[in-house]
Formats: sequence, C-alpha cells, structure tokens
Amino acid sequence: MELVWSNFNVCSCCLLQVLECYIISIESFIIPLLSAIWIMLPAYVPNPIAALFGGGTPIDFGRNSPDGRRILGDGKTYRGLFSGILAGISIGLLQIWLSGMFGLTNLPHHTPLSVTLLATGALLGDICKSYFKRRRGKERGERWPIADQYDFVAGAFILLLLFDPSWILTYVTLPVLLVILILTPILHRVINIFGHLIGVKEVPW
Repeated sequence: MELVWSNFNVCSCCLLQVLECYIISIESFIIPLLSAIWIMLPAYVPNPIAALFGGGTPIDFGRNSPDGRRILGDGKTYRGLFSGILAGISIGLLQIWLSGMFGLTNLPHHTPLSVTLLATGALLGDICKSYFKRRRGKERGERWPIADQYDFVAGAFILLLLFDPSWILTYVTLPVLLVILILTPILHRVINIFGHLIGVKEVPW
C-alpha cells in the first residue's frame, strides 16, 4: 500500500511539474505573441494595402533631389498613403470594438490615438526609408536588409513615443518587443511573397 501511495505521489508531482511548465510557457510565449500581434495589426496592415491600392500621383510629384535622384520614387503615392493609413486605423477601431464587445481584457487596450499613430507611423517610416534608400543610390525594389523589414516598426514606435509615450511604455514590454522583432521579418517576407504572386509587388522581398 505504501508503495502504491508513493508511486501516486511521484506521478502527482510529475503532473504538477508538467502543468507548471505549461503555464509558464503560456505566460512567457503565447501571451507575448498574442499581445505583439494585437499591438502591431494597425501597423502591419497599411503597407500591403498601400501596395494593393497605390498608384496615381507620386508623393514627390516626380521631382528629383539635388543629388539627381528621385526624392522618393513612383512607388510612394498619395493614394497608397491615405488608403494604407485608413486601413490601419479601420482595423484598429475594429480591435477596439471587439475588445469592448467580448471583454478581451488580457490583450493590450488600443485607443483611437494609438491605432492612428501606429497606422500613420508605419507608412511614414516606410516613406523615410525610401528617401534614404534613394540617397544611397538604391532603386525601387532593391533590397536593403533590416531597413526593409523594420522601417514601419520604427516609424510607428517613434510616433507613439512622441505623442503617446505612456501607451507604448505600458504595453510594449521587453518580451512583447522581442516577439515583434522576431515576428516582423517573417510576416514581411510571407506578405511580400504573396504580393509578388498576385502581381502587386515586382519583387518577392
């Protein structure tokens, strides 16, 4: 009987350890992953929408910089800019509605200001990257590692730090930031490949 009871205690301890590891894995990975995606949706959406619905008048009106190169290039247009920002804000407002409707209290609490800054900053970051890309003599579609993957993240976070610092400091914790830095280039690559396949992007990167 004592042997049976001892074996039962050992099994119980093992089960508790497994459950503890499972709970820790949720706390350390799954929750930061969901939080990162929830935070970044208003910033992830604008770029592919801008590429999909872009065209028309370039933001630089076709003008060159004093260095003889285009200021931005034909890929940055007013139609793409405004459609991308509108799409990012719209998805953010939908997130706010879903949070209120279903009580998603475990996820970061978006506000109209945070989603506007994320969506606007994402495309401003992309535009700034294009400006410096032209200054370096790189053509439209030419690879520029790291800058191509993180330009919109930097733009979104800079606007948040300037105009809503309490929000970003509250919700973008170190684990969430690490997930964003890992997840972003993966999603960027997948979306660009898909965009190339459907003819929206000239190159799959």
